[in-house]
Amino acid sequence: MATLDEAAATVLRDCLRAQAGERVLIVDDRPAGAIAAALYEAAAALPTEALWMVMRPRQRNGEEPPAAVAAAMRAVDVVVAPTSRSLTHTQARREACAAGARIATMPGVTEAIAGRAIAVDYEAMARRCEAVAAALTGGSRAHIRTALGTNLTLSLDGRAGIPDTGVLHQPGAFGNLPAGEGFIAPVEGTASGTLVVDASLAGTGVLAQPITLQLRDGAVVDVQGEREAEAFRATLDDVGPRGRVLCELGVGTNDRAQVCGVVLEDEKVLGTIHIAFGNNVGFGGNNDVPFHVDGVVTRPTLEIDGRVIIEEGEPRF
Repeated sequence: MATLDEAAATVLRDCLRAQAGERVLIVDDRPAGAIAAALYEAAAALPTEALWMVMRPRQRNGEEPPAAVAAAMRAVDVVVAPTSRSLTHTQARREACAAGARIATMPGVTEAIAGRAIAVDYEAMARRCEAVAAALTGGSRAHIRTALGTNLTLSLDGRAGIPDTGVLHQPGAFGNLPAGEGFIAPVEGTASGTLVVDASLAGTGVLAQPITLQLRDGAVVDVQGEREAEAFRATLDDVGPRGRVLCELGVGTNDRAQVCGVVLEDEKVLGTIHIAFGNNVGFGGNNDVPFHVDGVVTRPTLEIDGRVIIEEGEPRF
């Protein structure tokens, strides 16, 4: 386990390669947050022109930040967002990257997650991320199965896989930290079958009982399960039809990550897959909605055009 100060230094120095004199913005929604404070101190020590903004928590992952925060994000060289709700799939993040900012979002990050899953072998993890992304890019059809009843197919045709390596050195680079996945925006309207989310769900945490989703024409048409499933159904009803659209398939590649109830880390666990619903316009899709929620599936078998990528939770990449 790295200390919080060591993890913060890794984020600024190694992942984002912040340089002396650059403008670095820390965005948080937790007043006096220890992680934001450590990141601010790490940035100031480089020394950069370090800024720290605190906003009101958003109601949902993917909801836009205040206009003042969005403007600040566009005006700096580096942004780190250890917020409770994700800024990953927002217009503010996309516009800041387009303006050249290097951005790391860390939604829901805790000190334990930072200490466990950030100080990793980035070279080895990058090889896994890139192998997964290449398989996703080269494939046209994915098939996911689990012993709990998942049996889901979806098209990848014409879409590009993205390696989330944690190496964010180029202008406009973006990723989650902790890093560690290969992911893709499947073709909207093509997902069909059953998905059983058994590990965790963004905004819910570790699941007491699995949530079973039925998909047809690329969207959730039924949600089955107990109390957590009922809450998720209500959320989808509140967001509307675009929130039901399957928008992402991801494969975890971080061998230090573990399921803890925070999807930021859970979706990176080596040998898991995650499926998301909602916004994917920032990584090759066309479903634009201020909502994005990931569900993590353990011990999956994933085939792409018949090639086994994961077999019952064991990576084959």
